[in-house]
Amino acid sequence: MLTAFARAFRTPDLRKKLLFTLAIIVVYRVGTHIPIPGVDYKSVQQCVDEASGNQGLFGLVNMFSGGALLQITIFALGIMPYITASIILQLLTVVIPRLEALKKEGQSGTAKITQYTRYLTVALAILQGTGLVATARSGALFSGCTVASSIVPDRAIFTTVTMVICMTAGTAVVMWLGELITDRGIGNGMSILMFISIAATFPSALWAIKKQGTLAGGWIEFGTVILVGLVMVGLVVFVEQAQRRIPVQYAKRMIGRRSYGGTSTYIPLKVNQAGVIPVIFASSLLYIPALVAQFAGGNSSWKTWIEQNLTKGDHPIYISMYFLLIVFFAFFYVAISFNPEEVADNMKKYGGFIPGIRAGRPTAEYLSYVLNRITWPGSLYLGLIALVPTMALVGFGASQNFPFGGTSILIIVGVGLETVKQIESQLQQRNYEGFLR
Repeated sequence: MLTAFARAFRTPDLRKKLLFTLAIIVVYRVGTHIPIPGVDYKSVQQCVDEASGNQGLFGLVNMFSGGALLQITIFALGIMPYITASIILQLLTVVIPRLEALKKEGQSGTAKITQYTRYLTVALAILQGTGLVATARSGALFSGCTVASSIVPDRAIFTTVTMVICMTAGTAVVMWLGELITDRGIGNGMSILMFISIAATFPSALWAIKKQGTLAGGWIEFGTVILVGLVMVGLVVFVEQAQRRIPVQYAKRMIGRRSYGGTSTYIPLKVNQAGVIPVIFASSLLYIPALVAQFAGGNSSWKTWIEQNLTKGDHPIYISMYFLLIVFFAFFYVAISFNPEEVADNMKKYGGFIPGIRAGRPTAEYLSYVLNRITWPGSLYLGLIALVPTMALVGFGASQNFPFGGTSILIIVGVGLETVKQIESQLQQRNYEGFLR
């Protein structure tokens, strides 16, 4: 693999793409450390140090921003608005006929949907930026910090508007950087930036586990976490690559004097067809009641129940609801992203059939049956992986410091595999050996 990387850097055009991608990553990481105007940077750093390992409701968004959210920088929102906008547009494509028609138009329709995604990203960035500024001004961003209320000393409207504009512009720049990587670099730009954001939090999280450890100065806990992380990476790679291949045979057709078709192929159905989206959906849905309770005044019974049961990651009710939501969203996303009837109709139109299954409705029923069977282990696998930080809460005392679990490990492995495959395909196009001999 190292030889393949060396050969990649010896190829002029491929080297240019890799260096361009690295340059964009450097620009992105620099932006995550530039504070926006109107913020008392010393107070922010003091609160970040006090809140280390206890990020609470904002832990997921802070992870996607590479730690920029809690430091309130120009890239504080990161790529979260773009991810949310992409998921919303993908869901609306199934509901709104106009978007579904655009999706079927090919490249021009995809470009139009991408334009709608950009507009929605800016709108969500304005909304989330306003919420972040209001949360920082109220002191709720760092619960328990002694100087949380002095993070934004100037409460003027002009300062608030300036802060929101800076964060919205930062989100637009992040979106632009990701598209630059997609067009002129290696891999999917947004996925690469997401990968870098999550990987940037690993060193501090691992070092925090070492400092909190008690056995041999924390080195035993540190080594155990590394070992568990390697085992989990191997498990995730194995499941993410697993797929059920349904054979498809195409009948021969005579057009003029030529014979077409007669080939055999397969439909690859992945065990984890939904990817990491069910985990993001479940986490976001569980954050809503906790966030409402945090800003609600008084001491009502419903607020007390939410604070006791839905804000603690190790509570049995929270664990059960989290797991069940992941399983539900796994089936829900697979149902809207893979349409067996549409696949069966396309196969019938081009003369394809599954051996032993009649074309048309029986094929659609067979695909639905197979999809439901492989979605069950995929959804259970997602739920168990997402609960790894909760297990770490019991074992190490701080779930936020455990990096190898939940959304982070799934994204790291998924993006890493796709990027390596793209580099390998570029090498193979130039008659070089790939990563696997």
